[in-house]
Amino acid sequence: QVQLVESGGGSVQAGGSLRLSCVASGRTDSTYIMAWFRQAPGKEREFVAAIRGSGVPTYYSDSVKGRFTISRDNANNTAFLQMNSLKPEDSAVYYCAYKPPKSIYGPYDYWGQGTQVTVSS
Repeated sequence: QVQLVESGGGSVQAGGSLRLSCVASGRTDSTYIMAWFRQAPGKEREFVAAIRGSGVPTYYSDSVKGRFTISRDNANNTAFLQMNSLKPEDSAVYYCAYKPPKSIYGPYDYWGQGTQVTVSS
């Protein structure tokens, strides 16, 4: 089993920045894909970004490309999501996810509990 704990969410004004962290513990594997998803009220959960074990390549949804950066620190089993130029439509609960090194799409094996991000205009 793997446990994922997100942190770093909060409230920020439009144009601001936040940095999310996700710490993995348990039977971790540095080759596993780490990803971020988000879910806004009344909407389906959507893919935000993913990163392979080596740190490359990285993948982003079109809505965040150029504003968000995903990275990871394998020594500390941690993934990060640097979010810049935040918009009100980025407001959501952000979830960390973890899966074996296969396709970045499809089901993920492990999920965190989520961290709230609220962007005010």
